[in-house]
Amino acid sequence: MLEARTDVVGSLLRPPELLAAQEGLARGELTPTAFKQVEDRAVDEALALQEEAGLDVVTDGEMRRLSFQSQLTAAVDGFGDWNLDAFLWGNWQSAELGELRVERPPLAVTARLRRKRSLATEEFTYTRGRTDRVVKVTLPSPSLFANFWDPERATSAYPNLEEFLDDVAELLREDVDELVRLGATYIQLDAPHYPLLIDPAHREFYESRGWPAERWLELGVELDNHVIGNHPNVTFGFHLCRGNQASRWLVEGGYDWLAERLFPRIHAERLLLEYDDARSGTFAPLGAVPDEKLVVLGLVTTKTSRRETVDELVDRIREAATFFPLERLALSPQCGFATSVLGNALSIEDERVKLRTIVETAAAVWT
Repeated sequence: MLEARTDVVGSLLRPPELLAAQEGLARGELTPTAFKQVEDRAVDEALALQEEAGLDVVTDGEMRRLSFQSQLTAAVDGFGDWNLDAFLWGNWQSAELGELRVERPPLAVTARLRRKRSLATEEFTYTRGRTDRVVKVTLPSPSLFANFWDPERATSAYPNLEEFLDDVAELLREDVDELVRLGATYIQLDAPHYPLLIDPAHREFYESRGWPAERWLELGVELDNHVIGNHPNVTFGFHLCRGNQASRWLVEGGYDWLAERLFPRIHAERLLLEYDDARSGTFAPLGAVPDEKLVVLGLVTTKTSRRETVDELVDRIREAATFFPLERLALSPQCGFATSVLGNALSIEDERVKLRTIVETAAAVWT
């Protein structure tokens, strides 16, 4: 198992040049070849930023993605019409920025899913050739895509939701197998929808798809474990948060309801848990984490430019260590800095400082 003390969740802020190039490509003003050069430079810059900060683990910053979960819909036929709102819908909250409400678009899987290309092998093969750090590849949890199955419009493609999600999981499993064959040693599943089950409105949406919350969680973990499979020399991470978009969040509440149901069952070795403010509750649920796992504490916020100090982070880690052994803890941001192209309300310099503070804190605690 990877025992790195510093980690990142996945996404980094997209540079202005990349955002402009995406618009130019959509308008037909930029060729795919020229766009790819801009995209590659953005990945190179993301790697340089993480390496200069001193992180043990790096990602490509998800520079090639519209959203952290959009690679599946982009790589597979059958999802029907979709746009960014397919991944943004919800009632997003922020005391500082105000509410942002995004209506759920009329999504429906329209045909049996068929792979066009891999989700993440291009990302991995490009990135591994440009760094000597551990490269993490992020993939979405299969049951995140439940909102693409509509009981009135999707039954011609899939008679029930479970059959649809089985196909989603199989496609993701194939990507994992290919990534491992290519040399990937650290793969993460992003599962922000599980903490949404603690919120009555979101729980109602998921239960409208056919199962009570407990069965939703049980089914979801079965699918996640199928994606993870059996790869003894690969570390799997599992990221949980409460929504992260445009510096806003979806729900609040601790891990208490999830802990016993989820932490022992998921076959991932590293649990990356959001803990940057009071919305995440106490560290007490860490007591449900099995001995063989490592917990990556997401103590550094990606939602604001507030710059944490080493001293405050050390104190928080010591507090967590009263519930879980210090030698099985690590440190990261609480989520990505840009889980979609929208990004959060902070600068690349803020991002740089926060990542460096993570490295300095880890040195103060574990060396």
